[in-house]
Amino acid sequence: MIRINLLPHREEKRKARAARFYIVAGMAAGLGILIVLAGYTVLEERINTQRSRNEFLKQEIAKLDKEISEIDVLKAKRKDLLDRKRVIEKLQANRSEVVRMLDQITRQTPDGIYYKKITQKDDVVTLNGYSLSNARVSTLMRALNDSPAFEMPNLEQIQAVRVDNQRLNEFKMNVKLKRQEEKDQKGGAKPAAKDAKK
Repeated sequence: MIRINLLPHREEKRKARAARFYIVAGMAAGLGILIVLAGYTVLEERINTQRSRNEFLKQEIAKLDKEISEIDVLKAKRKDLLDRKRVIEKLQANRSEVVRMLDQITRQTPDGIYYKKITQKDDVVTLNGYSLSNARVSTLMRALNDSPAFEMPNLEQIQAVRVDNQRLNEFKMNVKLKRQEEKDQKGGAKPAAKDAKK
């Protein structure tokens, strides 16, 4: 027997297709929402991880800054101690300087020269005195220049004066004092090395 379907099959197929479309669209939308949520969650997790890393780095940078400030304080203390050490070494090297200077002035002074004032400022010694003649002042300058304690004598002024009815030449002379440390550097030997050899 032949069956004839009088129902509107096209309408049912259309409804079925529309239902499938809505189901697929709903599933796609749900899947899209899930993907967006998963991406958002992953990105949020990465952002949180980066924030925790940044916080850790900030803490470590703060620690390093503190250590650097401590190092700067130690460097300043070290520099201060080195400056003090240099001053002490300089005083140690030059403690006999005055005795050596006066000894050399006495040894290098020719007859006919009389000092009225000897002053020292840093490494410059100023000699004020009287001379019987200009030639004796020249002899004094040559002797001081050849001395191991002095260098570069410079005659600032010389003038004729009368002292106790005697005609003399009053002079003022500057001479540079050779420091012990300069001699050690030129000679290449240090006092400590000399002591060690003994």
